[in-house]
Amino acid sequence: MDEKQAQRPDLLPPDSLNSVGVLIRREIEARLLAPMIEGLSKEFGRERVLDIVRNTIVDIACRQGTQSAANLGGGTLEHLTASLESWKAGEAMQMDVLEQTDIRFSFNVRRCRYAEMYQSLGIPELGVLLSCNRDLAFIEGFNPAITLSRSQTIMEGAPFCDFRYELKEES
Repeated sequence: MDEKQAQRPDLLPPDSLNSVGVLIRREIEARLLAPMIEGLSKEFGRERVLDIVRNTIVDIACRQGTQSAANLGGGTLEHLTASLESWKAGEAMQMDVLEQTDIRFSFNVRRCRYAEMYQSLGIPELGVLLSCNRDLAFIEGFNPAITLSRSQTIMEGAPFCDFRYELKEES
């Protein structure tokens, strides 16, 4: 138990949210954030609100990446692979692994229930902002020596998402 939890014993342990599954968490978040974004947009302008939400999501994702690496005991590509289990829970993603080594981890997501969920909620435009937007920041927090390149997502209309992780060589 960390110091914060000792002060607030009513807080859940940091990894207990994974028992719910990320897909369910994203739906709960979207059902709360979509009307909040809409309301704030009327008052402050949509672009300004979306920028604030985007920056906030990036900050959260970076911290979650750091916490995930700590919970898993390291920030290697092998640890990253283990972290994907919570994102895949409930068949949230169907993916094909193309390469998995100590320095590269490449896969395509061929079905994304996250995209389907945002579509069914009538907010497909928020999917990239609230979900896909997290990926680069998460890996930065997880291990800044790992890069992620992705040229397309299902959320943006592509037939699959192409995730390409690579461990940078030390100079």
